[in-house]
Amino acid sequence: MHKLLTIFKIPELTRKILITALFLVIYRVGFYVPLPVIDQEKMANVMRGAAQGALGQVLGFVSMFSGGTLSQSCIFGLGVMPYISASIIFQLLASVYPPLEKLQKEGESGRKKINEYTRYATVFICLIQSYFWVLHIMRPEPDGLGLAMRGFDGFFYGMTAVVTMSAGTIFLMWIGEQIDEYGIGNGISLIIMAGIVARIPDATKTLFIDSNGRIKDSILTLGGSGSGNDVGFEKVIVLIVLFVAVVVAVIAITKGQRRIPTQSAKHVRGRRVYGGTRQYLPLKVNQAGVMPVIFASSLLMLPYFMFNLLHSSTGWRWTGWLSEAFVRQGYTYNLFYIALIYFFCYFWTAITFNPKDMANNLKDYGSFIPGYRPGKRTADYLERVIMRITYVGAAFLAVVAIIPSLISAGMEVDYRVASFYGGTGLLIVISVALDLVQKINSHLVMRNYPGLTED
Repeated sequence: MHKLLTIFKIPELTRKILITALFLVIYRVGFYVPLPVIDQEKMANVMRGAAQGALGQVLGFVSMFSGGTLSQSCIFGLGVMPYISASIIFQLLASVYPPLEKLQKEGESGRKKINEYTRYATVFICLIQSYFWVLHIMRPEPDGLGLAMRGFDGFFYGMTAVVTMSAGTIFLMWIGEQIDEYGIGNGISLIIMAGIVARIPDATKTLFIDSNGRIKDSILTLGGSGSGNDVGFEKVIVLIVLFVAVVVAVIAITKGQRRIPTQSAKHVRGRRVYGGTRQYLPLKVNQAGVMPVIFASSLLMLPYFMFNLLHSSTGWRWTGWLSEAFVRQGYTYNLFYIALIYFFCYFWTAITFNPKDMANNLKDYGSFIPGYRPGKRTADYLERVIMRITYVGAAFLAVVAIIPSLISAGMEVDYRVASFYGGTGLLIVISVALDLVQKINSHLVMRNYPGLTED
């Protein structure tokens, strides 16, 4: 508590924290501003019934890492998902498209130009995604959900909803940029984290409170009541222990590094000898971050809908079997999930980490890795090391990603509760929290205060 109070002794840091908190409050207020053309009561009933179905799983996953919630169809329904998609697209293009690669190497001016292109792409993606979503919820059944209010189902009202949702995402993008400039932490990441944390009360209520608003009797007894979503006292204890263990493990792997020793060359100027110091090159164990889990989850949405559509139109048995096999928590789904996580881990690491450039940078700064000649030998060594630690990082991501499915199936716990024990949401929350603590520590250490994580 003393260290936390130290934060408010620094006026500049206090101002940054308050500005960040203010923008996050504005972001949360937007969730209570619905689209004017949608019958919210009818939509709540439809989404309540679809919560455990395929549509509910897709919306829940998209909401998990977008900071939005399509199930409410509010002005911030799309969240920052379009901006994330545009950023990923341009990051991938920068590695294969020479003009963008040249811009990326121009420093601050090139980065600003790429950000400008990213904003334009975000607007375009917003319009497309919001159009198809509004079309789906306003179109009469069976093709759509038929949730438009009577008299508000025309083209003009549909375009109004599309523009409103697109403007909401652009406003969230602006909030993220303001947090980056005037607040503390990464604005977009904090918005996503706030959206995930805001779902904890609802998940907790599902675990402890029944439909009548009373505490479940099964919580106070051993063994529970025997039904699927009612857990006993011993399961609650196991869930708490598992949550703490998973959080500690995720923090350890997220901050884990493979430190490669480096040494700078000695050079003499006059009577003094400079250089010769030993340092290390830190390589993160989880070099790819949370991106492989997001890519793998997004890709695995397609087989279920594709085989389900084929089964409903043709009636073939094998399409129905494959459709059921790709339902979340299935063994087939988890096997493909793990395989795709490994693939995207190596794919994303190959894009973001270039051993040849790293070796050239070490050579330009007069540093070398003991036992390896500068240039190709150093690049080959760095590539060999990054391949090995990426294997460990991919295994860690795969375990964390399937933990919610294992807990939900093995302990008969609601998936919304189990999702807080692993998966994309937990990785995002911990990564953003560690980054926020690190930035607060830099402000404290710069003013001779002990950091939050220092003894």
